[in-house]
Amino acid sequence: MNNTITQTISDPQLGRLNELAHKLNLLGLNLLVFDPQQNCVLQSDAGDYASDASQIALICGETLQGPAPSAAWVTETVLACPVKAEQSIIAVAVIDTGPVRNERSDREKSYLACILDDFCRNFSDADKVPQQFEKFSNELSRAYEEIVLLYNLSTNMKVTQSSASYLQMACDQLTQLVQVEGIGIFIERTVDDRKQLMLSAGSGVMAIDPLHADILQMNLIMELQAGKEALTDSLVDGPLKYQWPQSVRNIIAVPLGSADRMLGYMVATNVIDKPDFDTTDIKLFNSVANECMVFIENNHLFDELKELFIGCLKALTSSIDAKDQYTRGHSERVAFISRWIAERFSRIHPLSDKQIHHIYLAGLLHDIGKIGIVESMLRKNGRLTDEEYAVIQSHPRIGASILSGIRQMEEIIPGVLSHHERIDGKGYPHGLKGDQIPLIAKIISLADAFDAMTSGRVYRDAMTTQKALAIIEGGIGTQFDEEVARVFLDNDVDKLWQIIQDGFIESWDYSNFDEYGVEAVGALIR
Repeated sequence: MNNTITQTISDPQLGRLNELAHKLNLLGLNLLVFDPQQNCVLQSDAGDYASDASQIALICGETLQGPAPSAAWVTETVLACPVKAEQSIIAVAVIDTGPVRNERSDREKSYLACILDDFCRNFSDADKVPQQFEKFSNELSRAYEEIVLLYNLSTNMKVTQSSASYLQMACDQLTQLVQVEGIGIFIERTVDDRKQLMLSAGSGVMAIDPLHADILQMNLIMELQAGKEALTDSLVDGPLKYQWPQSVRNIIAVPLGSADRMLGYMVATNVIDKPDFDTTDIKLFNSVANECMVFIENNHLFDELKELFIGCLKALTSSIDAKDQYTRGHSERVAFISRWIAERFSRIHPLSDKQIHHIYLAGLLHDIGKIGIVESMLRKNGRLTDEEYAVIQSHPRIGASILSGIRQMEEIIPGVLSHHERIDGKGYPHGLKGDQIPLIAKIISLADAFDAMTSGRVYRDAMTTQKALAIIEGGIGTQFDEEVARVFLDNDVDKLWQIIQDGFIESWDYSNFDEYGVEAVGALIR
């Protein structure tokens, strides 16, 4: 077999033509390929030719000049077909049947015509395969990155995370896929009893200022009501549809919610790596915005749950305190003092935020067992009998029993059960000594004693803070744990006392005591 190739078309194209030639040679057929200048660029011989060279050249020229849309038998022994790429004829393929034998049947000729026609029709598409494959690979890579982005947003959707950090993460990860000059998330918030859009997260240069934020929302609502998935505006195909700041060349905005119930929106301006935002960007931005919407709604629900829970706990403890007007507010004060001690104790022996929250809640619930004690005994003016004192001493057990049915209270119960234990072992209900007493109970024990001493009782007046501190000093090693007591005594108790008198307002810490209660409950129910 004699192959002659002249490099006038690309190597991949010649490679495919050579593959065809090899298959035809196996059938005893010759293949010649001519370029548009009628130069033979490929000649693959299976044997002698049925037609002479001048006849084949003539057929090639006629094929190039005529429409010749498909393979056709020009003579009994020669089949010709134009080869196209990018809608242009780049060659003519000519099949010669070889040595003249018996005349080929119409069926054989039809079969050969189909082979050549199919090859030439698919030749153009095959030429695009590398580009199509590259395009497909890029699209697949982008789709994978989008899936990873949405997966990251979904797996990081924890109610323990702040809205600001989650929304910022969404913006940062989105800009890794779609490069823009600026991106931001505007959320509707209530400020001074008025709802307004506020920039909650973003990166780059945000062209949308507070004034345009409201206008953008109105325009976005109109686009959504018109059936659009997003608001897009661009200078690419003409002037901008809406009025934007001068720096905006193109813009995309998608809702966090719907036109009827929109919590805010995500907006990006001036895409960098291409002329304009496209439909793929719209779908991606909407997907990210939906994840943000779910997170915000979950966060709101979690906040409401925390507020409900702490409200129930405080209502419960208030009902206990209400049994005795002299102890009203005692539970909240013990909770606050316990937290105050725990925060300062953690400077010496590190405690996690979660542990401090548990100490606060145990302080709030430490007397819950008194719900099972009759009011007359709690309010008795005078010395209790041994039997009555034994009943009073049962309240830690009762409290622990009440809370034992709540799985989330597992870390709270030791503080409730053991807050009347003493370091010398003379406390109740179990007579624990020293390190047998949990730290949470040691802290609540001191907080409970300090508040009890500085509060008025039916049987005595309230002590001064100085006298209460002196009694605590004298009780170190017997009633109180030394480390806990020293932390309490060595810090500014006068400041603590002033905070309590002012209704727990701490300008340097939490702005409101109730806010801390909600946060503490969050640690409990996560």
